Amino acid sequence: MTTSPSSSPPPKRGRIDGTAPGDDAITSPSSSSYVKCVNTIRALGADMPQAANSGHPGAPMGCAPMAHLLWTEVMNYSPSDAKWYNRDRFVLSNGHACALQYAMLHLAGYDLSLDDLKQFRQLGSKTPGHPESF
Repeated sequence: MTTSPSSSPPPKRGRIDGTAPGDDAITSPSSSSYVKCVNTIRALGADMPQAANSGHPGAPMGCAPMAHLLWTEVMNYSPSDAKWYNRDRFVLSNGHACALQYAMLHLAGYDLSLDDLKQFRQLGSKTPGHPESF
């Protein structure tokens, strides 16, 4: 991961199902790829609080379609250059939905593994339960 900001554009983003930005297959609510993407986000958002026996799955599950659209069609980011100067910032002010942010960071390719997600709301983990701590 680069530690200094850069002004170069980010590399092309990947998608949960490998399609390219602007691909209607992942943004059309009636497509099976879209449903798979959103349901993957929902499952992660529900699994984290369930495994921790603490937290709220409703907001991550309900916000999954919005997050999917933002992260695949709107936001510019680069997991390989997290300090990229022109990156968009995903600001989440609702701690009840922090599992959504962690799920999206994982799916987008940031340094947050599935094992990190399994440590949701555990002391000393990368996923402590509130995004201001990450």
